[in-house]
Amino acid sequence: MEEQQVGSLHFHIDFSQPLYEQILDQARSAIAKGEIALGDKMPSVRELAQELRINPNTVMRAYQELERDGLTEKRRGQGTYVTSSPEHVASFRTELAARYIDSFMEQMESLGLSWEDIEKYIRRKQDAAQGGLGS
Repeated sequence: MEEQQVGSLHFHIDFSQPLYEQILDQARSAIAKGEIALGDKMPSVRELAQELRINPNTVMRAYQELERDGLTEKRRGQGTYVTSSPEHVASFRTELAARYIDSFMEQMESLGLSWEDIEKYIRRKQDAAQGGLGS
């Protein structure tokens, strides 16, 4: 899996996974993390498709979903831009975090772990990430 940069976006494309979902997820993540700034122009559908060597319809579908999410907006004759609304991005980021947490909790519960077990694992991971400093 090779990283490709198109404009200010970085993509890691795995051709064994659905391309539309990868483009959508990676663009959402870049916007939510602020890697592409509010109001910035997105690469054109044609440019992104050519650089990633994929079908333009795949890119168009991902861009339409980004617009439905409120993360981008089309400007007639100018292209697609990241929303200029920090509220839309903050709201989406909160929603995305909730989805990730729900998915994580479902996976942990499927392992038969209690909330106390999960909390213990998270604290260990946090301590390790902070250089072993305990609380």
